[in-house]
Amino acid sequence: MSYPKNLHQHYHAHVYFDEHTSNIAYSLRDYAREELNLSVGRFNRGLVGPHLSWSFSIDFDAKQFDKVIDWLDKNRQEMSVLVHAVTDNEYQDHTDFAYWLGEPLPLKLSIFDA
Repeated sequence: MSYPKNLHQHYHAHVYFDEHTSNIAYSLRDYAREELNLSVGRFNRGLVGPHLSWSFSIDFDAKQFDKVIDWLDKNRQEMSVLVHAVTDNEYQDHTDFAYWLGEPLPLKLSIFDA
């Protein structure tokens, strides 16, 4: 997968963390919500949906794309971030319309209709 491209109207970024990076992740989540005025998901210290690591999500749109991607890439440190489009096809969103900042991680794609 390549660097994120702004080809859709709506996006999710899933920031993956573990017990060693949870403080960094929590700070990113707070900054996204409070300073960037973005909608953020719960701080999941458990597995949710197709995500096989702890994570939280950030919702943003095409107008916010460049600013959010640049900020995430500069501040994610060693954490992996999945960026994907939000369309009516979740399988395609997490495969064809998915990009990674950092190391790609496995997803449980079997939960989606292909």
